[in-house]
Amino acid sequence: MTISQAVANVCKLPNINDNRQQTANSAESQEIYLPGTDCVIKSQVSLAGYTSYRVGGPAQWCVAPRNLEALQASIQYAQTQELPVTVLGAGSNLLISDCGIPGLVIVTRHLRHNNFDIETGQVTVAAGEPLPSLVWAAAAHGWQGLEWAVGIPGTVGGAVVMNAGAHSSCIADILSSVEVLLPDGTLETLTREQLNYSYRTSVLQGNKKIVTQATFQLQPGAAPEHVLAVTKQHKQHRLNTQPYHLPSCGSVFRNPKPHAAGWLIEQSGLKGYQIGKAQVAQRHANFIVNCGGASAWDIFNVIRHVQQEVQDRWAIVLEPEVKMIGEFQVAC
Repeated sequence: MTISQAVANVCKLPNINDNRQQTANSAESQEIYLPGTDCVIKSQVSLAGYTSYRVGGPAQWCVAPRNLEALQASIQYAQTQELPVTVLGAGSNLLISDCGIPGLVIVTRHLRHNNFDIETGQVTVAAGEPLPSLVWAAAAHGWQGLEWAVGIPGTVGGAVVMNAGAHSSCIADILSSVEVLLPDGTLETLTREQLNYSYRTSVLQGNKKIVTQATFQLQPGAAPEHVLAVTKQHKQHRLNTQPYHLPSCGSVFRNPKPHAAGWLIEQSGLKGYQIGKAQVAQRHANFIVNCGGASAWDIFNVIRHVQQEVQDRWAIVLEPEVKMIGEFQVAC
């Protein structure tokens, strides 16, 4: 089994022998019920609705567990069927091929809970919790440290894996620890130091460990109205400078310091450049937006064109921040 990447005793799972179950290799199989859970694995599920780009082909198999036991059962099933596993959170930093994804796609966005510990100033949050929701909840409590993250449209799990950041702050600044699920179904707690964080990356990228929850160190005790006001300022700045009115993945390229990717792209005359319905945004050149009806192939080709133009003019290779999953060598 391979995995692409997004406490208590581990429950013992029953054998998968429910008479409603079909094997993953059966062409007629449409639904697989995991016994002992409310989990249903479905075949040929369109992934366009699971990404902020609103593009992408079907998952061979897809499941959306709502608790840890269902997540463990899903992983166990993938192992028994020798299926590769892809984990999706909010799908906000992904470009999924029009060809889709083979194997089992696990959508973690329904894994949600949070606990604010006033004594320690720590908040523990499930991987599927939307990051903006956590930011607003912390602000309402008068807890500082997350205001900068209000405009990042991902889940906590994805933010931890990629070390999401904005306004000169990042997840590594506030993370205390993270709980991950291993391929054998057991849980492990990792400290911030063990994640080897750097700019928009961690050891969890491309790793077989799946984030289940994270604990952040914040600063409680501020007036909620003050924290809410600062949070609103960050949100408004995002709305004023980035094209939130159209589907996108956020920033497409990493900033090749000391330069900003958006500045390099704009100075290359690429604002408004378009292939099909995919366009370099007019409001922010490091965004490629879906103008309505774009394919993943359109977006991919705009990315390649931007890379080539910037390299030709500036001798700088822009490295994508967006994670591309699936086959992009030929149009599907």
